[in-house]
Amino acid sequence: MDNEFDLVIRNATFLVDGHLNIADIGIYGKKIKKIEKNLQANAKEEFDASGLHVFPGVIDSQVHFREPGLIHKEDLYTGSLAAALGGVTTFLEMPNTNPPTTTVEAINEKVRLGKEKSLVNFGFFIGATGNNLEELQKSQGLEGCCGVKIFLGSSTGSLLLFDREKLLEIFKNISCPIAVHSESETILNQRKHIRDNAKSVHAHYEWRNVDSAVESTKMILSIAKEAKRKVHLLHITTKDEMELIEKDRNYCTVEVTPQHLTLYAPDIYDIIGTFAQMNPPIREKVHTDGLWQGLNKGLVDVIGSDHAPHTTEEKNKGYPDTPSGMPGVQTIFQIMLNHHLRGKISIEKLQELLCEAPAKLYGLNKGKIAPGYDADFSIADLKGDHLITNEEQASKCGWTPYNGMKVKGRIVSTIVMGSIVMLNGKILHENAASPIIKKDATC
Repeated sequence: MDNEFDLVIRNATFLVDGHLNIADIGIYGKKIKKIEKNLQANAKEEFDASGLHVFPGVIDSQVHFREPGLIHKEDLYTGSLAAALGGVTTFLEMPNTNPPTTTVEAINEKVRLGKEKSLVNFGFFIGATGNNLEELQKSQGLEGCCGVKIFLGSSTGSLLLFDREKLLEIFKNISCPIAVHSESETILNQRKHIRDNAKSVHAHYEWRNVDSAVESTKMILSIAKEAKRKVHLLHITTKDEMELIEKDRNYCTVEVTPQHLTLYAPDIYDIIGTFAQMNPPIREKVHTDGLWQGLNKGLVDVIGSDHAPHTTEEKNKGYPDTPSGMPGVQTIFQIMLNHHLRGKISIEKLQELLCEAPAKLYGLNKGKIAPGYDADFSIADLKGDHLITNEEQASKCGWTPYNGMKVKGRIVSTIVMGSIVMLNGKILHENAASPIIKKDATC
């Protein structure tokens, strides 16, 4: 019947096409069924969102949940728990596990594990190796597979590909999104003596310098142009790359991370040492400012956390024996919400970067509060505040670079496919998640 609903969100304040609405949202069969004021409904469950802001489900499009092979750092359950507590309704996970995710069989196994363990919706990248083009092609359209990941510079894991001809072959023969970690392996190898002779972690951003990022991004943009398609540039870190992107905007989509918009060198290395070490690195404030300038010009498409946890024991080793990466899936929404409430970014742009654009980029039926869309919602109290602590982090690593930071806004609830998964820091449902199903991607 027309008034039958599984869940009704009452008095919801939300944005649609840039306009603020206050109405009831009726959900049935994991989809948004009807939106209207004073909705007449026979509902199994109701949620009163009075005084709260309802976003159309935050999508974190770059995480590393470490399963299989590295589950002392994270697994699909703990990573998705951190996501749910942070208001993230969908994650897209990277292939640099052990063994790496480079075959259809490996994707299918991850999807099986996701169905068994994940608290929120999930998708997985397949990694390019230079000799698995057939597997990449077979993965397109596969349940739970969101795209292809290429590492141009070595980072955590064994995946690495920087041969131009092999890259061009992939770009010409793959239609799904291709996401790239852009650092020049040649420059990194030439400068490795800086790392090897380092006295402190401050050498990290000197070793992995601006040129290593810029030259790699130039190269991959030239390949995208030759192949007449777009490339998705992950975690861009330099103002110089933003200048390249502005010139070649038709051939790329762009991600930046909250940490590169929030933290900067040398200060963060002085404060938390090797816990600030990640790839590409946290750079000087001139680059942080350059990223914000690029974002405000419309050169940034999505925000991704690059959640890449390592244990405190691993991070406490002396540099350069420390692994690169930091957690972020539990804080991506909170940190960006804080930037909005402190006047750095509009709420319209915030929703675009965290919800709408990732859904469009990866062809998901998400990112908009309208009938027929998946019933994923991230609900926040814009008048509240929150103290971020290590103790509240659900990740196995148990720490955050934002420990002790007081932020504006508070994450209240995470609704996944019409089920209230998290409310006020408590998990209510553990079986709501689904693998992504793609419609049309824009890459």
